[in-house]
Amino acid sequence: MEREVLAEDLKKLYKAGDMVKADCGGCQGCSECCRGMGDSIKLDPLDVYRLETNLGLTFEDLMNSHIELHVAEGSILPNLRMTGAKEKCTFLDENGRCKVHAFRPGLCRLFPLGRYYEEKGFFYYLQDQECPKKNKTKIKVSKWLDVPDLKNYEDFAAKWHFLLKDIRNLLEEKEEEQLTKDLNMYVLNLFYTQPFESGRDFYVQFEERLGQMRKLLSVLRQD
Repeated sequence: MEREVLAEDLKKLYKAGDMVKADCGGCQGCSECCRGMGDSIKLDPLDVYRLETNLGLTFEDLMNSHIELHVAEGSILPNLRMTGAKEKCTFLDENGRCKVHAFRPGLCRLFPLGRYYEEKGFFYYLQDQECPKKNKTKIKVSKWLDVPDLKNYEDFAAKWHFLLKDIRNLLEEKEEEQLTKDLNMYVLNLFYTQPFESGRDFYVQFEERLGQMRKLLSVLRQD
């Protein structure tokens, strides 16, 4: 399930140092954005790494309890699982509060902002109609995101996005069912099921694996 990007939301774009009217005042148990989201809350490798590290769980443990795999545009990626009659996130408590708020996934941290990618980077934009909270107040984008080492995080987010885009483009060009299956399994193993070392910087390890992936794509393009 993809969230539609409205043209009017893209009329004003922001960078990390800009002020934006996104502060929901702590949400106060609203939790509307934690319900009925289908498979739209996709998890990148850092999201899964932080959940594993802070909860003391493996990827397999998370698959058994809080996340699931979905297929989108030819790629197989994990997303947060919605459960029950009200389709709520499994990390939501009975009071409508997030149990993993301190290390919540990037898309949850971002909302009600979104990312608009162009060339090799991105801008932020405000999804004005997505959040029901009235009278939101202004806050600096970087403060709203509350991400340690924001520069490295933004660099990671851009590289991950464009890697997935390049993989999709390659698979569309090749149109080979077995290659699609094999490459998706390789991505899942390299970036998700094969754990990142907790004692080493995540971004350094990601760059190493990204290099492996880029080399493989280069070889596949030549076939």
